[in-house]
Amino acid sequence: MTMNHPPSAVSDPPAPRPMRDAVAALNERAAPKGIDHRSAACPADGDGSLIVFAGGGTGGHLYPALAVAAALRQLQPGVRLAFYATDRPIDRQILAEYRETLVPQPVRPFPTRPWRWPGFVSAWRASTRSCRRGFAAQRPAAVIGTGGFASGPAVATAARLGIATALLNPDLVPGRANRWLAGRVDCVFAQWPESVAYFPEHTRVEATGCPTRPAFAAASRAAGLARFGLDEHRRTLLVTGASLGAHSINQAMMRLAPELAAIAGWQVLHLTGPADEPAMRQAYRDAGVSAVVAAYTEHMADAMAAADLVVARAGASTLAELTAIGRPAILAPYPHHRDQHQFMQARLLVERGAARVCLDQADVMQTAALLRESLIELMTQEATRRLMQQRAAEAGAPHAADAVARGILALVAARQRAVER
Repeated sequence: MTMNHPPSAVSDPPAPRPMRDAVAALNERAAPKGIDHRSAACPADGDGSLIVFAGGGTGGHLYPALAVAAALRQLQPGVRLAFYATDRPIDRQILAEYRETLVPQPVRPFPTRPWRWPGFVSAWRASTRSCRRGFAAQRPAAVIGTGGFASGPAVATAARLGIATALLNPDLVPGRANRWLAGRVDCVFAQWPESVAYFPEHTRVEATGCPTRPAFAAASRAAGLARFGLDEHRRTLLVTGASLGAHSINQAMMRLAPELAAIAGWQVLHLTGPADEPAMRQAYRDAGVSAVVAAYTEHMADAMAAADLVVARAGASTLAELTAIGRPAILAPYPHHRDQHQFMQARLLVERGAARVCLDQADVMQTAALLRESLIELMTQEATRRLMQQRAAEAGAPHAADAVARGILALVAARQRAVER
């Protein structure tokens, strides 16, 4: 679906107020009545075109791009790929797992404190010089921004050089980097049709859904249970804070562990992030909860496939993965984004009947109380879970990666035709 911005652009709407009333209303309506270690440079010349993905800093800025990379290799086996990402450990870890080429960039997020602006400008210029050198040595056929501050230098440089450019925009409300770059690129591939209203007028937006990795299409409950050594005769609650963990969710679950132990027939798979792993494991052990606790897994498709219910943030990639695999969820949107985009994204799944929302409060006891209410409801009502599972699957976009890959190749072909004229 291709859309242009409506004649009258709208500004970012504030999060609904009061938030607690909005959540209650939504939940009521939803209730049923790698690094390539051979080289830090781009892949050597081969038979195929070079396509660069630019962005990173979190798994949410990399996993959709990895899904598109897999689809590109299916459509054009000779294609060469490189990731101009950050030098953060999470980027190195994820790209190394997928044996992708990482070209690390020194770019940094835009700071709010003015005395840090010179450092930001210096890092931006260094990244721009790095991109110019890399693109001069091996000119890409396309540069695709994957979101976040790290996409800026590469995409802007490519646009100035006349290289085909596009953005992946999984979030409902585009971030500052994507809003700034949108007027410079050939196309924006968005997860949600509603995102069109947040882009500058005349931006070309294609609502493709959010690409998910092939593992999500192939995953099964049996394989997921086996992967993590879980009991096939129990229901499974997956708790995850995405690639970096979520401390506030972990703290709430520590307080709820004794109550989870009282709900028969369940087990927990909890991905905590590195900081809380030991304490979370001990909390479940002390409460007598059957639990598998890990800081992180690269096998998220298996984790979700094993789950009967998921507690998670409401990041764009997480929502795409939940709907790709069809799992009901309790979503605790990250509370500190100024635009509250995770809450707004969670609302979309609640309105589709696929999720509940639990507000992450400053007081962890309040968060635990809100989470307890939804957990008890959904862990004890199988019919409700099954209906939510069906609605989640209906909201998915299983062919998004292929659609985006085909769109990128079409942009490359159009740019080549323009050059040949």
